[in-house]
Amino acid sequence: MPLALLALAVGAFGIGTTEFVIMGLLPEVAADLGVSIPTAGHLVSAYALGVVIGAPLLAAVTARMPRRTVLIRLMVLFVAGNALSAFAPDEHWLLAARFLSGLPHGAFFGVGAVVATTLVAPERKARSVSLMFLGLTIANVAGVPAATLVGQHFGWRITFLGVSAIGLAAIASLALLLPRDRGETRSAGLRGELGALRSLPVWLALGTTVAGFGALFSAYSYITPMLTDAAGYAKTSVTLLLALFGVGATIGNLAGGRLADHSLRGTLFGGLASLILVLALFPVLMSAQWSAALAVLLLGVAAFATGSPLQLMVMEKAATAPSLASSANQAAFNLANAGGAWIGGLALAAGLGATAPAVVGAGLAVVGLGVAGVAYAVDARRTAVAAPRNGRGRGRVVASHVPEESETVRV
Repeated sequence: MPLALLALAVGAFGIGTTEFVIMGLLPEVAADLGVSIPTAGHLVSAYALGVVIGAPLLAAVTARMPRRTVLIRLMVLFVAGNALSAFAPDEHWLLAARFLSGLPHGAFFGVGAVVATTLVAPERKARSVSLMFLGLTIANVAGVPAATLVGQHFGWRITFLGVSAIGLAAIASLALLLPRDRGETRSAGLRGELGALRSLPVWLALGTTVAGFGALFSAYSYITPMLTDAAGYAKTSVTLLLALFGVGATIGNLAGGRLADHSLRGTLFGGLASLILVLALFPVLMSAQWSAALAVLLLGVAAFATGSPLQLMVMEKAATAPSLASSANQAAFNLANAGGAWIGGLALAAGLGATAPAVVGAGLAVVGLGVAGVAYAVDARRTAVAAPRNGRGRGRVVASHVPEESETVRV
């Protein structure tokens, strides 16, 4: 694997750290700015809103730029947002700075995934994407706990200055390690990128992402009450268990990338089926502390085993103009975060028990598997329709009005 992937992973590490560290620093931020913790919680929503808006918007705006240049400029925006967060005088400025910090998130992962696949041989594409995402999963294991600790002892503003420094390191890494002859490949332009979104397989892949990762966040958003109320853990133990989830996510991410290079569809189906099984067993696994810890680890493995396959599938369905679709998939991840948390919260509010959000999540994963199955059926039908065309005139052409995937984008 080329060293240039390290530059992408450094950027992913910084982005993952700033996304999740605010959750652990809400009491410190609220006390410093003189607001309530629920009001400070709007900072989480502001960042997520920035991701959802920025992912397709920035990918579209930068469609004609060289991708290497796009990645560097996105990290400049990331550094600016975090630096402004560190010097925000009140909660309104901090809300705006957090929104600004979220804008480059989705576009960086989307464009970065496209660039990562150009750096390796075709049979290693999924692995290259997983190595970029490795920065995100390691951020949950090491970056977020360390940044939270720094913020609690030296002030939350120091944490955001530290994240800005990570962003500067990412800019230097991208400039030094990302080769111009590969990274400078231009996209198909705005018209071509928008055309890719007219493809049904692209939307089916995005739908799989929303349902599949909605299943994860339906359970993960309420993992603390599950561990304390159902499994009997003390609240002081939750941080260590969440790090265990990060370990599982790292394992799942690396395994999913490797397996997807052998069978993309098989890895996706297997990951979603595993996620259904793990979530469905949560009521049983949460009955004892040892099995609850195992459940947290397995949840990370099963969920993130599907991350790289889903990202690569979206890119392949928009093969001639993948940047916007790839970035839109990052927006889909964040929609899954918000939607899954909302649905899981409904189950919890209905008094169905502490583990009810996990059971609901299993249902969402079933929906995701169903959407993936529909996508497979659509691909099979298109392949069957395209077969007579490739027969050099032999046989009758059936349903010639149905476009092949490669014809969904006109540049």
